[in-house]
Amino acid sequence: MSNVSHLPEQRRAAILKILDGGEPVFAADLAREFSVSEDAIRRDLRKLAAEGLCEKVYGGAMPLRPVPSLYSERAERGQGQKRALARAALPLITKRQCLYLDAGSTNAALAGMLPDDLDLTVVTNSVPVLSRLMERDGITVYALGGLLNPQIGGMTGVRAVADVSLYRFDLAFLGACGLSRKTGLSIHDGEEAALKRAVLKNSSQCAALVTSEKLGTCLAHKVAAFEQVDYLVLEPDVPLAERENYSSGTNTLLFADEPRNRAGGTSS
Repeated sequence: MSNVSHLPEQRRAAILKILDGGEPVFAADLAREFSVSEDAIRRDLRKLAAEGLCEKVYGGAMPLRPVPSLYSERAERGQGQKRALARAALPLITKRQCLYLDAGSTNAALAGMLPDDLDLTVVTNSVPVLSRLMERDGITVYALGGLLNPQIGGMTGVRAVADVSLYRFDLAFLGACGLSRKTGLSIHDGEEAALKRAVLKNSSQCAALVTSEKLGTCLAHKVAAFEQVDYLVLEPDVPLAERENYSSGTNTLLFADEPRNRAGGTSS
């Protein structure tokens, strides 16, 4: 990298390439890589941020993040893909488990598919999950308290975190807005991230159902390291050459089938 250390334009182009890959950058690491001062890197990052190409944060920069939308908006998108991910996750569920179903439209799809004959216990912070389960026989359902957040369609805050301590989960299905091999699961909201981390601490195993547009994305609030996700359920369109990027050697990768519409065909 020494040949570009004194050329700010080329250096910024190299930094932007890292950011475009969905990874955060840190000024100290970049200064060592390019053999320049941290002040020079900070100037580079400020310029990239001023041009709208990244988000400047303390100690470095983050890739631009999508603007979070309301749950009601997200729930209408990609329903076939979400149902396919949920079907692929069903073999993980066994008799008499205590499950945590996190807020999120994909986990809501999973709730609607849970079998009635496994004597399951489900704990959730999600209003849509509660709606799908409240009239189901054979499933015991508990709801976390807290403040209703319309962006996630569920409860967050101090009360929700405190309620988590009352349970021990065999398997937690955690929602995420981004997944990266380097930075793990991440989301937009700090309070929601704190709740997810509390759930992870009280869970024997963790699973994540992740749509393809979230892969390679890093957001502001970390939920779990990549190695903490025991089961990762992905869409079938992940290229074969990239699939090894999502295997930690200790996790289990599952892939959904091609999504079907309600009439049984393949969704467009």
